[in-house]
Amino acid sequence: MVLKRYQRAKTGFEALKSFDANKYLKKIGLGKEDYYFWKQVGKALLCTYTLFGVAWIYNETSPLGWWTLKPKPKEEKELAHLYERIKFPYPGDTDAMEEFLQKGGMIGSVIGPKGTIESDKVKKELQDKHFELEAQKLWLRMRNEVIQELQERGYDVE
Repeated sequence: MVLKRYQRAKTGFEALKSFDANKYLKKIGLGKEDYYFWKQVGKALLCTYTLFGVAWIYNETSPLGWWTLKPKPKEEKELAHLYERIKFPYPGDTDAMEEFLQKGGMIGSVIGPKGTIESDKVKKELQDKHFELEAQKLWLRMRNEVIQELQERGYDVE
């Protein structure tokens, strides 16, 4: 019988060769047998994220509403310039900041006065629409009251 002695400590390349990574990877479900499964999972994730990305881009640039497939109403199209995406200059870039301010800056902000006249026009138009609507409601109510009074007195009014 041969006596077993202590084995020599393996260092460097010898230790690296003796390390079997597949043994440990197999224990956690990443062995060669699981390759097909993880390939399918990767494909599914890639397709899912691609669909989400396309939907996100479509949402950003879509001429349609997001949840409803109806065209945007005229009022929304008229006010769309107030909500368009603005590319801001880098904070330290003075030339780009001056150019940004010359173009009008950000709508409705302290940086630039762009949009103040337009917003006044929009406010005026909305007030006019509201006033016309209220006047029409009042006129219809008065007309209906007069018709009702005449019908109570016995006149045939339609």
